[in-house]
Amino acid sequence: MEIGLVVTAALIGVVEGLTEFLPISSTAHIRISELVLGFRDHGETFTVVIQLGAILAVVAYYWRRWAALAVGCVRGERASWRFVLGLALASLPPAALGLLLNDWLEQQVFGAYEMAVIASTMLLGGLAILAVERWRPPPRHQDAGCLPPLTCLWIGLLQVLAMIPGVSRSGASIIGAMCVGVERRAATEFSFFLAIPIMLGASGLKLAKHHAAVHGDFALALLVGFAVSFVVALAAVHWLLAFVATHTFRPFAWYRIAVGLLLLGLLALGVLPLRVD
Repeated sequence: MEIGLVVTAALIGVVEGLTEFLPISSTAHIRISELVLGFRDHGETFTVVIQLGAILAVVAYYWRRWAALAVGCVRGERASWRFVLGLALASLPPAALGLLLNDWLEQQVFGAYEMAVIASTMLLGGLAILAVERWRPPPRHQDAGCLPPLTCLWIGLLQVLAMIPGVSRSGASIIGAMCVGVERRAATEFSFFLAIPIMLGASGLKLAKHHAAVHGDFALALLVGFAVSFVVALAAVHWLLAFVATHTFRPFAWYRIAVGLLLLGLLALGVLPLRVD
């Protein structure tokens, strides 16, 4: 057993757990962490598994609400079915376009210039958050479970942007929801719930495609990264919900801008490679 590999897996699990639900792009931070730590993922299997750990943290955090939703659906309650329909509508665009375009985008469009794309999207994403916080409309929707169907579909369309490296999945859904009048905490909660079907589907496809890589020390690293990501994400979800109750997303915007400028500077100096192999 390689102790160094396990420690590296734990560190990247911490990064994933901290960043998955913040609007700062977990994928960007994982790729940078892999570069710094010299970690090589096998077909992105490790990334997928630790993301699954973070997603299951949301399931655990909201287990009472999920149970109530299931009971409500069985009883035929309109509010429960409306929430399920909203999540389904929001899941359709990223699911459909993800299946059609993800591999092509990775190989033909973003692959060779991955770090340049990440640096650019980190910077532009920060500017977008500042713009939305400045000019967003007054909130009209206060409950994540009662969003109008067109609002849910709009959020789903913006999730497609998360196929671009460095674009935060949670950030796209939260900021997109705020653009159409969803209150900040409600937008954050809807993003949490929406992550479950989208990321479970993505994780299942990746694991089915690269399951042969799961063996030996790498399998142990997967288990450690998964467990660490789950625990850290559980704390991060609780913290973020408390944070958005009294704060804007501007601190995350400035953080993205700073990281984007730093990465662009390192790329310009030749310190950072265009792609993490």
